[in-house]
Amino acid sequence: MIENGLLEDFVDRHRRLFVLTGAGCSTTSGIPDYRDASGNWKRTPPVTYDNFMTKEATRKRYWARSMVGWRSFGHALPNNAHHALTRLEQAGRSEILLTQNVDRLHQSAGSERVIDLHGRLDQVRCMGCGLKMPRGEFQHDLGHRNPAWLGLDAPDAPDGDADLEHAEFAAFDVPSCIACGGVLKPDVVFFGETVPREVVDEARDRLQAADAMLVVGSSLMVYSGFRFVQMAVKQGIPIAAVNLGRTRADDLLTLKVEDRCETALAFLLQP
Repeated sequence: MIENGLLEDFVDRHRRLFVLTGAGCSTTSGIPDYRDASGNWKRTPPVTYDNFMTKEATRKRYWARSMVGWRSFGHALPNNAHHALTRLEQAGRSEILLTQNVDRLHQSAGSERVIDLHGRLDQVRCMGCGLKMPRGEFQHDLGHRNPAWLGLDAPDAPDGDADLEHAEFAAFDVPSCIACGGVLKPDVVFFGETVPREVVDEARDRLQAADAMLVVGSSLMVYSGFRFVQMAVKQGIPIAAVNLGRTRADDLLTLKVEDRCETALAFLLQP
C-alpha cells in the first residue's frame, strides 16, 4: 500500500520517535479491543474506579470474570507489531514507548524503554497499604477459594475480562489484603481513575526530547492518551498513526495508515 511506504519514509526521516500504542497493537495476540472502527464502544464500558472501590458486588463480579479471563490473557504472546517496535528501539530510534495497554506484551517482546500509562494487569495492589503481589499468586488464591469456578468457560473480553453475563456472583469469595485487610485491585488505571502524576510527567519529558510521534493501534478516544497528541501539536512535531478506523486526532495527523499494526510495521522486521 502507498500509505505503508509513506510510513516507512516517515520513520526513516525521524530519529527520535515517541511511540504511543493502544489495544489495536495486541488484538492479533488474541486480546479483544474495546472500540469499533468508528471509535464507539463495542460493548458495555468497563467497570469504573468508584464502583469497584465502593461496591462489594462490583468487586465480586469483576474478580470472578477476571479469574476466568486471566487463563487466556495471562498466556498471550507478543505478535509482529510488538516485535517490530522492539526492533525500532534496538535500532536506537525510539525515544520512548508509551503504551495504553496493560498486557506487558511490549516488554515480553524485548522492549525496555516502556512506560505503562495505565498500569499492568500482571500485578495486584492493595488500595490500603500499597502491598503488591504477582497476579499469578492472586489467581491461585482465587481458584483455591472458588473451586467451582475453575471449570467455567466464557468468551474473552478486553483486558483479561470474560463474558460471564448470567453467572451468580454473590457467593464468589474475594480475598482481602493479608497485611491490612484492604481492598485488592489490579494494578491498572480504571475508568474514572487518575493516571499517576509521575507517569504523566515522565512521558511528557520524553515527548519533549522527540522529533516525531508514532501512534500504533489506538483510536485515542481516551483523553489520557490523546493529551500527548495535543502536546505534540503544541510542540510542533509531526504525528503519524496506524489504526483501523477513525481516531480522535484524525485532523491533527501528518500521516494516517489504515491497516493492521503488524502489516503496517512489517518493514521494521526486514533484514
